[in-house]
Amino acid sequence: MRLRLACLAALFALLGAALSPPAAHAQQTDGQQRPATDRTENLPGNLPAFAPLDLPTPNAYRSASGRPGPQYWQNAADYEIDVTLDPEAERIDGTVRISYTNNAPEALDRLWVQLDQNLFKEGSRGAALTGEEDRFSGAFGEGGYDITNVRIEHGGQSYEPEYLIDGTIMRVSLDEALGAEDGSLSLSMDFAFQIPEYGADRMGQFDAAAGTVFQLAQWYPRMFVFDDVNGWNVMPYLGQGEYYLEYGTFDVNVTVPREMIVAATGTLENPGEVLTAEQRQRLDEARTSDDPVTIIGRGEAGTRPDGSGPLTWQFHAEEVRDFSWAASESFIWDAARAETGDGNPALVQSFYPEEGIGSGPAKGRNAGWEHSTEYVQHSIEHYSERWDAPYPYPTATNVAGIVAGMEYPMIAFCSVESRGPSLFGVTDHEFGHEWFPMVVGSDERRHAWMDEGINTFMNQYSTLAYYDQSPAQVRQSFRAAVREGAIDRAADRPILTYSDRIPYDQLGFLAYNKPAAGLFLLREYVLGAERFDAAFRSYYDRWAYRHPQPADFFRTIEDVTGEDLDWFWRGWFFSNDRIDQALTNVSTSDDTTRVQVAQQAGLPMPVELRIERDDGSTATRRLPVEAFFSEDTYTAVVPGDAERVVIDPRGYLPDVDMDDNAWSDGAGIRAPGGSQ
Repeated sequence: MRLRLACLAALFALLGAALSPPAAHAQQTDGQQRPATDRTENLPGNLPAFAPLDLPTPNAYRSASGRPGPQYWQNAADYEIDVTLDPEAERIDGTVRISYTNNAPEALDRLWVQLDQNLFKEGSRGAALTGEEDRFSGAFGEGGYDITNVRIEHGGQSYEPEYLIDGTIMRVSLDEALGAEDGSLSLSMDFAFQIPEYGADRMGQFDAAAGTVFQLAQWYPRMFVFDDVNGWNVMPYLGQGEYYLEYGTFDVNVTVPREMIVAATGTLENPGEVLTAEQRQRLDEARTSDDPVTIIGRGEAGTRPDGSGPLTWQFHAEEVRDFSWAASESFIWDAARAETGDGNPALVQSFYPEEGIGSGPAKGRNAGWEHSTEYVQHSIEHYSERWDAPYPYPTATNVAGIVAGMEYPMIAFCSVESRGPSLFGVTDHEFGHEWFPMVVGSDERRHAWMDEGINTFMNQYSTLAYYDQSPAQVRQSFRAAVREGAIDRAADRPILTYSDRIPYDQLGFLAYNKPAAGLFLLREYVLGAERFDAAFRSYYDRWAYRHPQPADFFRTIEDVTGEDLDWFWRGWFFSNDRIDQALTNVSTSDDTTRVQVAQQAGLPMPVELRIERDDGSTATRRLPVEAFFSEDTYTAVVPGDAERVVIDPRGYLPDVDMDDNAWSDGAGIRAPGGSQ
């Protein structure tokens, strides 16, 4: 467990001081897209970096501006699920009814269903590919689905379809094709599986003294996405790559032993049946309280309404792409409200066993789960306000257990062992995911950076706000993380590598750190906050509850900022080019200084210079990236005799060779401060 936690911790390493308080395809026709290419062959000088980037051809579904096109469509899947937990047998038994709507302009003669629990079947692809000590390892060979009673209801007919299960993929053949543009049917089946003790760090069991904590995710059969780019997005679940899911409404009934408490996606619909009168009163109080209110305290775990036999907890959720839940008789439960900026406060809450309790203040190093609700409250309020994107859901729930850190709609699973800045960091990260990918529903299995990288970028500002830290600390952390990935690890794949094709030891760099650092550079160094923020918010607005592709993000940023950023997307996202700016010559004469700057690697960037003159004055000069359109070098002429010239004086760029970034009269060119 410690090793797995360490693996997750590595993904957050770029937070650095932020986790510690101060001192403490083919031409597009009929909607099909071709892959992005670039026209960089046989171009002189530095021109390859600035050649047009050929993104997928726009069409009626996805526009050249980055907006959904006038004929954009996506399908929908609504779920009705009844599930029973048998904690003694460590088993789930359930029935799912999926109401599936086909909004595509073509009929479908088969359906494809995700059976992620089959990752844990004997001989699964994921088991063969996952190292024993990897974060995404699990109880391979000990689980998997039992699927029975598969039925289709369509066009007034009810029948048992032919189906085939191959690992984590299920194909259901239809007797009659599902019609285009609003055709609908229902698919139902019974399912059961053994709950893995450790489920690839997505789900599992924690043995608390007062009762096991079950965290359930990827637990029900789910529809694959059919979209305008790839058709059916049928990709096996291997453990590392995450999820791509349709939006819909969920009505879920969870039956558990009477003494257990259930936390889940959505709103509890029957509190009068599953909570005592006092617990309901406390919960009502929490809905209007800025401070956490204890619903079930220490010594009250397992306190339930009078009666005997199991209880069924009913949950409802709308406009979500998934549903997860947790159950235990050991839960302590506290809650408060969070202001979201739209007049609809969210109920933020935490569920944890006594093993999660720490000591000291919320910002201290030993703070435990007793401060979790405060952390969730901060995250929901910060992201709602900071990005002018009010949290859209009624609840936000954090659950302590065996999972180190994992996000689902309205609920997160985090490690019961986390303390202090680590607990804040993982909580803040997982709830940042409520915006990306829970609202902006990108394809995580292919493009991990579109949620992990964007979210990690957002996390930096949230952490600064909570711990009252300096933006300089973010600059230093990002620069160090990117230089480390480029130099020490020599990551040989670009950010746009599909998630399952990223080597495990490069996942944190390529999916989290580097894309986050790139967005930070765009905001703070290339575009400026005002322009970037407007574009970033537009991307969120345009693609909320939709399925964006990378090109939609790139085009939206350019559309709203009015900036051609092909050079940046190519160098930072499509390749693993590096930044290496250098002073190649400095000369002074006739009260004038000539400074020659070179872009010595594949990714050019604007240049910032600080010139310290012999009269004691200081000047700054910024060279736009266009200065290097035709040549790798540019000579800037500045008035006065310089005694010292420094590149990137504010320390933004992850320059891979800093030995040539400063010049001093009489000492020549060397690293700023005399050493790298």
